[in-house]
Amino acid sequence: MVSSSPDRRPVFFFDIDNCLYPRSLRIQELMQELIDSYFVRHLSLPASDARALHARYYKDYGLAISGLVKHHTIDPLAYNREVDDALPLDDVIMPDPQLRRLLEDMDRSKVKMWLFTNAHITHARRVVRLLGVEDCFEGVTYCDYAATVLLAKPHKEMFEKAEKEAGATSMEECYFVDDSALNCRHANERGWTVVHKLEEEDSAPESKAGRYQIRHLEELRSIFPRFFVKNPDSANDQSQTSSQL
Repeated sequence: MVSSSPDRRPVFFFDIDNCLYPRSLRIQELMQELIDSYFVRHLSLPASDARALHARYYKDYGLAISGLVKHHTIDPLAYNREVDDALPLDDVIMPDPQLRRLLEDMDRSKVKMWLFTNAHITHARRVVRLLGVEDCFEGVTYCDYAATVLLAKPHKEMFEKAEKEAGATSMEECYFVDDSALNCRHANERGWTVVHKLEEEDSAPESKAGRYQIRHLEELRSIFPRFFVKNPDSANDQSQTSSQL
């Protein structure tokens, strides 16, 4: 019997929203409106109070739904249907050939590519499908709205979950790109190699949130040349891994 060698590839974790696509698509604004409407309907709040409570829960827990579950009686999966799954993404997100080329050019014999999001699995799968990159990742760690306890970035337990699910061999072998400075700082403190993604119009934070700071995902090529195939034309021939999304 031939025993397979353990998978010791480093893991590159990619955030999804406002990271794989630009913030200029305004999906976050659309989501904020749906969340505020949910607070108004289900908590019987005036719009101004709904916005304030939404902001407080986001600040305190990293996700509005975490505050809802902690302080109110709500069905997280029903929330997901009324908020994330109700977003008109089909009208907003289009296939991104440049993003696909970048991801295909990463050498999957040297690095494992993994999605890491605070969204539920339905939203994660929908976004990467619309971008046309769902087969570029080997798996996804997400906020499971069906779980008894909701875990989300930037909490330590969520990073531990990602490491376990992706099969990371050590924290030093974890690489991470995210648009959230808070998430980046927590990952950096954990010992991950962190890339903070900013938009063109963003001001750089006074203290860097991670080791690297970029405006475009294409910059990953120059930061981590060892993770990219030397001959990009051969990237499509990579067949040793398959998507589990």
